[in-house]
Amino acid sequence: MTDDARSLLIVEDDESFARTLRRSFERRGYQVLSARSPEDMRLVLANQRPQYAVVDLKLGTSSGLTCVQELHAFDPEMVIVVLTGFASIATAVEAIKLGARHYLAKPAGTDEIEAAFSRESGDASAPLTARPTSIKTLEWERIHETLVETDFNISEAARRLGMHRRTLARKLEKRRVT
Repeated sequence: MTDDARSLLIVEDDESFARTLRRSFERRGYQVLSARSPEDMRLVLANQRPQYAVVDLKLGTSSGLTCVQELHAFDPEMVIVVLTGFASIATAVEAIKLGARHYLAKPAGTDEIEAAFSRESGDASAPLTARPTSIKTLEWERIHETLVETDFNISEAARRLGMHRRTLARKLEKRRVT
């Protein structure tokens, strides 16, 4: 594999997590590029053409889904993995539709991310669970879906969900968005 083929872009606003990922992938022979926001990502792409990308779902006030869409448009062959501490079915589906190869919940290790890079298709033998989705899970997925629709604007999301902004903020505090 050439150096170009091992070039990785990490789009992550958490500096310590990005630094840890960077070091880990560099030890595995990747040339690692970093961006903290969609704007930083565009600057990197002006001069580089990475083959792999790891994108955090929530980048400050921006959505990582926008980055996934732009990365896929920039190079449809780029292997994109989305990481999030705020996983939901809605954003997983959107990430895949926008061009991500895989969607992993944090904390995901380097081994898991690298395995996701090489997975080219789904697993038809994945077990189906008979357990119904709980009301809390459905509520959480709806909240997250609305946050994505509003580009993580809490006030607008609360308005669309028909709840007070403080109520939504308390719910989000209980289940941290990272």
